[in-house]
Amino acid sequence: MRVLLTGGAGFIGSHVGEALLRRGDRLAIVDNLDDFYSLERKHSNLDEIRRHGEFDFFEADICDFPRLQQIFHKVCPEIVIHLAARAGVRPSIERPQLYERVNVGGTYNLLELCREFKVGRCIFGSSSSVYGATDRVPFCEEDAKLQPISPYAATKLAGELAGYTYAHLHSMVVICLRFFTVYGPRQRPDLAIHKFTALMEAGQPIPVFGDGSMGRDYTYVDDIVHGIESSLAYQPLAGGAPFEIFNLGNSHPIRLTELIEHLESATGRRAVLDSKPLQPGDVPLTWANLDKSSRLLGYSPQISFAEGIRRFVTWYRGTRAEMSRQAAGSGVAQPSAC
Repeated sequence: MRVLLTGGAGFIGSHVGEALLRRGDRLAIVDNLDDFYSLERKHSNLDEIRRHGEFDFFEADICDFPRLQQIFHKVCPEIVIHLAARAGVRPSIERPQLYERVNVGGTYNLLELCREFKVGRCIFGSSSSVYGATDRVPFCEEDAKLQPISPYAATKLAGELAGYTYAHLHSMVVICLRFFTVYGPRQRPDLAIHKFTALMEAGQPIPVFGDGSMGRDYTYVDDIVHGIESSLAYQPLAGGAPFEIFNLGNSHPIRLTELIEHLESATGRRAVLDSKPLQPGDVPLTWANLDKSSRLLGYSPQISFAEGIRRFVTWYRGTRAEMSRQAAGSGVAQPSAC
């Protein structure tokens, strides 16, 4: 299959790109290589994908409709997996207009081009943040009372609604996947597990927002990728718009205090805590109901949190060691641990 993947230089996208090449798909990646975090990391992610095969890469912004139109004309995709977005709850509070322009406007651009080029299926990477601060747990896809509490979450919900509209109007298969706190190798450095690991390895204090009771349904990236692969073959039920929403999580929330304990065990280091007040936009709990995903996609997460953390720490240390070897070989001073 000819697959166009947006955001393929990112954390989740690079793992998806590898999986698509292993499947034998013909892959094209669109990514604007923005500076939200290190471009070096993004180029490294693309290099990791290349270990599994060749692909076409287009450095392009999803807000640039004419450029996207040229890419669609060249690639003629049969499937679009749309993962590109401005990420992060807290940055979205500071720059809401940017998040709306990229996450909503960019998604409309992709949907419109899927319609124009008669793409058979569009997979949209959504977020558990659309559920907001709710006490109805575990979070279920059929819950109609969604109250997102950050601009980022609101843009993801807007993207889902746009997907339903296009599915309804144009009989286009659109599947929205709500990811729950994804972690694993190549995780963004601003996210908790990566940030905490780096600080602990450097012997520096880690920021703890609130009393440590905040819970997250951490999901290992390999399980997310398997869920995305399953969605490629899923056929929506007859009747109504060809549209579905699925939770992709682990259905086992981990408190912040538990996360720190797991990191201490995996690193063999004692965490130094720096207590801070709760941040606006943060929800107290995420918890995925997986009944629908299990029944219709056959989705079943396989990686326990303890195992996932061990794998992440191993990757992190291996990456730091490789950077040190490269720096020593080039005569450049070694970077600090954080």
